[in-house]
Amino acid sequence: MFTVTYDLQSSKKKKMKLPPTFFLLAVFVILLAACDSNANNNTPRSGPLGTRVEIQGGAYTNISPVELNALLVNKKFPLINVHIPYEGEIGKTDAFIAYDVIEKNLNKLPQDKSAQVVLYCQSGRMSQIAAEKLVKLGYTNIWNLDRGMLGWQQAGFPILEKQQP
Repeated sequence: MFTVTYDLQSSKKKKMKLPPTFFLLAVFVILLAACDSNANNNTPRSGPLGTRVEIQGGAYTNISPVELNALLVNKKFPLINVHIPYEGEIGKTDAFIAYDVIEKNLNKLPQDKSAQVVLYCQSGRMSQIAAEKLVKLGYTNIWNLDRGMLGWQQAGFPILEKQQP
């Protein structure tokens, strides 16, 4: 048993013995409060999606795999794989445009530069580069899958292995 000493409005100290389960319960409650209950599940958070990334000339939005999965339910945007070489794809992918030549393939993107476009690659780096290029070219609604297909798989979503069209 543990002993807790306290003072009750006097100079006399009183001792009270508390069972060890009291302290274990207190530690459990503190740890539970510190944990994020949504950290590893596939439930989209409420509120605005993604994280805005400011760059010179504008910004793009990084989204998580869970957020992209939620957006794919009522998909109203082109989903573009910019990874080279081909390493698989996410279902509902609309186009394959290599990240390093995306500015030469603007005809495959919406003409409206304010239209939403979602980019992804294997790890997120190539799509980040492509997102930055498009923002510098005047696109204002570019979204990037944070951590790419690797993050997508880690979140429990499938990668399709098709031959690139």
